[in-house]
Amino acid sequence: MAVAARSDPATHDARVRELLERALPSLDGSRLKFRVFEVTYAPNGSDEPHRHPCPVIGYVLDGALRAGIGGGPERILHVGDTFFEPANEIHGVSANSSEKEPVRFLAIFLCDNTRPLSVAEPR
Repeated sequence: MAVAARSDPATHDARVRELLERALPSLDGSRLKFRVFEVTYAPNGSDEPHRHPCPVIGYVLDGALRAGIGGGPERILHVGDTFFEPANEIHGVSANSSEKEPVRFLAIFLCDNTRPLSVAEPR
C-alpha cells in the first residue's frame, strides 16, 4: 500500500493512503454511473453465490467478512480492508465470519448498463 503524506494549510497535514488500484474493463461511458450500497450480514449471515455485470469495489466498515471471488482462495477481510470483483466473476463466498457480531461493508458498483446488479449463480 502506498502512503502519501502532504502538508496543506487547509487540511492541516492530512494523511492519504491508497487502498486499492485496479485497471477497469473497457466501458462505454455514455451511460456510466456508480452506485454505493451498505450491506450488513447478521451473525452467521451470508449471501448465495452470485455475479455482477459490472466491477464492484468493497470496503469493510465493521466486523469480518469471509469472501471468495473468482475461484480464488477464501479470505477474511477486516475493518478497513478492500476487495475488488471483476465484472461477471463468480462471488462464490460472501459471509459473515462471526457467530456473534454483524459485518457491515460498502459495495460500490461502476456500471455502464442497466442490467440487474446481481445475478444468482446456479448450483
